[in-house]
Amino acid sequence: MLDELEFRRLVEIALNGLKQHLILREESDDAGFEVEEQNGVLNVLFEEPATKFVITPNAPVRQIWISALSTSFKLDWDATAGKFVLPRTGEALDVLVDRLIHENVQR
Repeated sequence: MLDELEFRRLVEIALNGLKQHLILREESDDAGFEVEEQNGVLNVLFEEPATKFVITPNAPVRQIWISALSTSFKLDWDATAGKFVLPRTGEALDVLVDRLIHENVQR
């Protein structure tokens, strides 16, 4: 298991990368969402339907949690891939968030 310092370093890298990815999406097309960061937590806010995704590190269990579409997604660090991934699907953080955004827009 990662120690807390290493976990925090990896989370910072992962969430900064995700934030930049989402900002590019937000600027490049009519994405229908905004990205906000508050105290290390990313929020993805949608106008239609009015929805909010919350992406937050959970240090005690060394996971990144995503609350979206009435579901909690818990991503673990995969040292082989060098990414946080959703264990049951193998999706990396950015891929999972892109899928969830797409599913939300389709509702």
